[in-house]
Amino acid sequence: MEVLREKVEEEEEAEREEAAKRAEWARTEKMMRPVEVRKEETTLTQEMLRDLEKKLSEIQIPISAELPAFTKDTIDISKLPVSYKTNTPKEEHLLQVADNFSRQYSHLCPDRVPLFLHPLNECEVPKFVSTTLRPTLMPYPELYNWDSCAQFVSDFLTMVPLPDPLKPPSHLYSSTTVLNYQKGNCFDFSTMLCSMLIGSGYDAYCVNGYGSLDLCHMDLTREVCPLTVKPKETVQKEEKVLPKKYTIRPPRDLCSRFEQEQEVKKQQEIRAQEKKQLREEEERLMEAEKAKPDALHGLRVHSWVLVLSGKREVPENFFIDAFTGHSYSTQDERFLGIESLWNHKNYWINMQDCWNCCKDLIFDLGDPVRWEYMLLGTDKSQLSLTEDDDSGINDEDDVENLGKEDEDKSFDMPHSWVEQIEISPEAFETRCPNGKKVIQYKRAKLEKWAPYLNSNGLVSRLTTYEDLECTNILEIKEWYQNREDMLELKHINKTTDLKIDYFKPGHPQALRVHSYKSMQPEMDRVIEFYETARVDGLIKREETARTMTEYYQGRPDFLSYRHANFRPRVKKLALSSAESNPRPIVKITEQFFRNPAKPAEEDVAERVFLLAEERIQLRYHCRDDHITASKREFLRRTEVDSKGNKIIMTPDMCISFEVEPMEHTKKLLYQYEAMMHLKREEKLSRHQVWESELEVLEILKLREEEEAAHTLTISIYDTKRNEKSKEYREAMERVMHEEHLRQVETQLDYLAPFLAQLPPGEKLTRWQAVRLKDECLSDFKQRLINKANLIQARFEKETQELQKKQQWYQENQVTLTPEDEDLYLSYCSQAMFRIRILEQRLNRHKELAPLKYLALEEKLYKDPRLGELQKIFA
Repeated sequence: MEVLREKVEEEEEAEREEAAKRAEWARTEKMMRPVEVRKEETTLTQEMLRDLEKKLSEIQIPISAELPAFTKDTIDISKLPVSYKTNTPKEEHLLQVADNFSRQYSHLCPDRVPLFLHPLNECEVPKFVSTTLRPTLMPYPELYNWDSCAQFVSDFLTMVPLPDPLKPPSHLYSSTTVLNYQKGNCFDFSTMLCSMLIGSGYDAYCVNGYGSLDLCHMDLTREVCPLTVKPKETVQKEEKVLPKKYTIRPPRDLCSRFEQEQEVKKQQEIRAQEKKQLREEEERLMEAEKAKPDALHGLRVHSWVLVLSGKREVPENFFIDAFTGHSYSTQDERFLGIESLWNHKNYWINMQDCWNCCKDLIFDLGDPVRWEYMLLGTDKSQLSLTEDDDSGINDEDDVENLGKEDEDKSFDMPHSWVEQIEISPEAFETRCPNGKKVIQYKRAKLEKWAPYLNSNGLVSRLTTYEDLECTNILEIKEWYQNREDMLELKHINKTTDLKIDYFKPGHPQALRVHSYKSMQPEMDRVIEFYETARVDGLIKREETARTMTEYYQGRPDFLSYRHANFRPRVKKLALSSAESNPRPIVKITEQFFRNPAKPAEEDVAERVFLLAEERIQLRYHCRDDHITASKREFLRRTEVDSKGNKIIMTPDMCISFEVEPMEHTKKLLYQYEAMMHLKREEKLSRHQVWESELEVLEILKLREEEEAAHTLTISIYDTKRNEKSKEYREAMERVMHEEHLRQVETQLDYLAPFLAQLPPGEKLTRWQAVRLKDECLSDFKQRLINKANLIQARFEKETQELQKKQQWYQENQVTLTPEDEDLYLSYCSQAMFRIRILEQRLNRHKELAPLKYLALEEKLYKDPRLGELQKIFA
């Protein structure tokens, strides 16, 4: 206790140190302590706690006015089921057990905060926290794993701060209400996520504890965006090749060792200087990024989800912050302590000290020394005992007595009072509130949209910045869905102005990746293709202003590489396009894979067409038992004799180097046939290069059209967005409705319900005819009144909804984006249109109702079945 007195005395030295130490001491004192507390410490501790609470009450807690409000006053409880508004006898018994447990806990641990056991629900009814969990397995395969569940909850709901950051909330709403309003605090987030995880088979628990300021406020500005973290590349170690016995020794190194040592020292000094500058820069950045001291550090209440290992092949325990959907280790410093945790079967109190945050906590819930449970009879295994400890409970009588005591004290948890958690397909697809969500990270901003919300199919955008203030943009990544051009990702580097488009399989040109700086032709670009979708096996095409390189795979001619060099285009007087005035080709280089059907000395590995020099160079594959390959060069001269005959083949037109010379290759006929074949191949290669240029122009033109149209694909099963099927279905329904109305009109008998009350076949008397006429007119009059009331009710409902929307706009006008204002104006315009239509219908009904009444009365007078009426008025 001397340490505590010293801390209290040190708090008076400086205001800043006082707040920090007071918060640290308070956090330590509020954490778990042993159950047995000495009486002489209790009085002094209570006095210190009262003094601490008095000083803490003077601290002002700022709450942002921009955060949404979510209180019981904003919830409509008229349509909620009975289980939300009342408690069953078993639930009342559970509340009594919880109150008794809370009183015993407060008596044994007076320095601990009150337990979070039975907060009020949206109907102001106390409900035990375990019964608020409703384990549910969602019908969507995407929500079967914990990471997708956590991300869905984080995206679907809007964060609302706790009314008092130092206390748990007084209300804990059901997951159905939270889903309906799409907002909640950390306890609402955790309850919904835990319900989904338990339904998916995880051993999950809601945690009531303490977190850091960033964790409680969902502040990710000091965290790195997960999408910017590059995966670690596995470096494969190169195996050292053992030197052969007869390898040639390397030449003797004649360089000066002194100069080499001086160069090494110089390089070491340069690297040391660079490391020093880098370290200073990192320290400066860390100082700038360092969070400001929080006066309430260790006191802020937060709720998250704990997942224990075992079920669903979870290897180790970990935390999930439902606000962000991120997972953390149980050793993470953001989680400062745990008061209690619960699942749908039981409630546990942490009896371990959290002076070192949650790093030293042991999550063995079967250990009653570390975790005090409230109910017996749970499926959580008890603490494992050694043989020596187990020897004392082998007596059969002790076991029987122990079993009887446990049986007497056991109490099963009542079923959850919450209705089945249901997420409609439309809500699951929309995800974010109003279809949009923005998350700010460290030097990055992540924006998310619902599918089909943007006309270009944009669903996510990640903007990376150079500075912490997020002013200088480094790069932008945009993800797309449902694009007709199969565009999946667009990566824009603002520093180099390089754009990279990634496509899914199915593009008309089989595009996979398109890297470019400008959409103008004959500029630097790299185009990658899905080679299995192309007949020519083209994998990649690289283009610059003077070169074009293509890579192939799986071709029958074993072509693997083609490189073409161009020279500047000859200028023409008339305006001409790239198609009519192609770039002059200077050189074409082609490389081939090994063809096992041919001998290596006859299988060409590389051929070069030097068009400007009129030469053709060949290099053949090297045999495995050779160290060099054969080469051959042809001089392509267009000489003719005096009689105008074809090319005259001379020995100097073919220069060859052969590893193993053969007789038939020295003959002029063989060389002549080889050169004529190469001339045909050269012509074919030039044509293919020209076709490649035209294909690039076609791809660029197609991409410009696709970016201008950005058409989205709609599944035939999506009946709400597929306009053709929707129009056809509406037309069919309209025709069927009109046919039904015609049938009803032809079969309508306004006297049939009243004549059915009389005996069949009996002639009507004068009194009966008058009574039928009066009843029919009275019934018709009542239907006219009901219709007028229905139109009036719809008119009032639309007017009230418009007033609520206008009130919401007045309250949130400052924080609305231009898109939200456009949506508000559109809603107001549609609402006013509906109100005017209803007003016109009501006025028209009032005008036509008397006329319809008179028309029916005239029909009744003329009806032959009411002949007695005609006699009366005759």
